[in-house]
Amino acid sequence: MDPNLIERYASGGPLVQQAIEGISHAEMNAYPVPGTWSIQEIVLHLMDSDLIGADRMKRVAAEEHPTLIGYNETLFAKCLYAPEIDARLAAEIFALNRRMTAAMLARLPDAALARTGYHNEHGDMTLEQFLNNYSQHLDHHLKFIREKRRLLGKG
Repeated sequence: MDPNLIERYASGGPLVQQAIEGISHAEMNAYPVPGTWSIQEIVLHLMDSDLIGADRMKRVAAEEHPTLIGYNETLFAKCLYAPEIDARLAAEIFALNRRMTAAMLARLPDAALARTGYHNEHGDMTLEQFLNNYSQHLDHHLKFIREKRRLLGKG
């Protein structure tokens, strides 16, 4: 298994916690960019996405061509991401999940990267594609958190 690919994925673990340091509960739930998610919603989305992603990657690594089901992230945000949910706990779960998943993936043979699963919305995907996608997904959303911090005067 490519240690650089796994390290890139694993190194993202603490970045969500770092991104929300010094942000109050009210700021976490503010909408500095109207019509977009709050920082709170982004953090909860990242946690959910990564938990789902870890399941997908483990299933691709262990099962023969599993079927992987998509989910509606907009409905998750609308129906599940209440302002009272603890975003700091979600960021901690995100970090721990990445650490545990990376430890499992690191023990797989290199050939495991080519294993595939069938995603009902995206077709066949390899374990390598999932690892890359979840690393890029984090980078994508961290940009939004940084911009919202800036707009909230939190640098």
